Amino acid sequence: MSGSNFVDYIKIFCRAGNGGAGSAHLRREKFVPKGGPDGGDGGRGGNIILRGNDQMWTLLHLRYQRHIFAGNGVGGGSQQSSGAEGKDVFIEVPLGTVARNGETEEFIFEITAHGEEKILAQGGRGGQGNVHFKSSTNQTPRYAQPGEKGVENWYVLELKILADVGLVGFPNAGKSTLLSVVSAAKPKIADYAFTTLSPNLGIVAYRDNKSFVMADIPGIIEGAHEGKGLGIRFLRHIERNSVLLFVIPADTKDIRKEYEILVNELKMYNPELLDKKRILAISKSDLLDEELMNETRKDLPDVQRVFISSITGLGLTTLKDMLWKVLTND
Repeated sequence: MSGSNFVDYIKIFCRAGNGGAGSAHLRREKFVPKGGPDGGDGGRGGNIILRGNDQMWTLLHLRYQRHIFAGNGVGGGSQQSSGAEGKDVFIEVPLGTVARNGETEEFIFEITAHGEEKILAQGGRGGQGNVHFKSSTNQTPRYAQPGEKGVENWYVLELKILADVGLVGFPNAGKSTLLSVVSAAKPKIADYAFTTLSPNLGIVAYRDNKSFVMADIPGIIEGAHEGKGLGIRFLRHIERNSVLLFVIPADTKDIRKEYEILVNELKMYNPELLDKKRILAISKSDLLDEELMNETRKDLPDVQRVFISSITGLGLTTLKDMLWKVLTND
């Protein structure tokens, strides 16, 4: 996923269709001079509907389509014929898309399943024809209902990556390298901070043809919840991960302190993130010999941990076993 093509936040204006007006037609035939009302109902206005698509991973397609309009309903006709419904508009979105009111930021709904459809903007109801208003005291109503206006509003669509495991760590911790080794993902890797500018997803193959999805979230730095570094732009993606895999390099001066900073950033952004299961992976452990590993173990935080190396393969099988066990509660 290249940074230029990954869009996880978009604001769009939606106008659902207006309902068609009911007909006030009166039946008039050659030998039926007073046939009474026979006006049909107007058709409803078209809805604007979000539909989940598991083959999509970005909201890029909406970047140049900020204004979306559904069709208006057609007015009713004579002989109680109903007007046609306005054409619905379907917007395909990736799984994990959250819809919010663009003015109030109020949560509306989220799309989490392939093919799931939810109405974002409701079309107006069609007006009733005059046939509905006939009564014993009003045999010839010469009026009908107008159609309702469709909903129009600004909406925010926000993508939160759906993955089983989310990689959490400072820039250059080795998260992208780990993802590239345990899956077929090909994230950009280089020896400088913020190489990863958008989340990368990879499917990790496990034993007996099982698999799980791992997401490489762009690096967090101290103060990220306040907008520093890449800010909170990507912290939202961590909300959807079942397990958080903290990745801290073996050559870090104080692994415990770095872990506590990462945990604090998550806490400041959303305290509920601390309820997620956590595993600590000490990356680049090929730099350590057995004596240094034992020394490092003495001051590690009280959390499941494993020493790994994406270069030599050290601990990767153990890591996958640990992740699978936590994911399946085995």
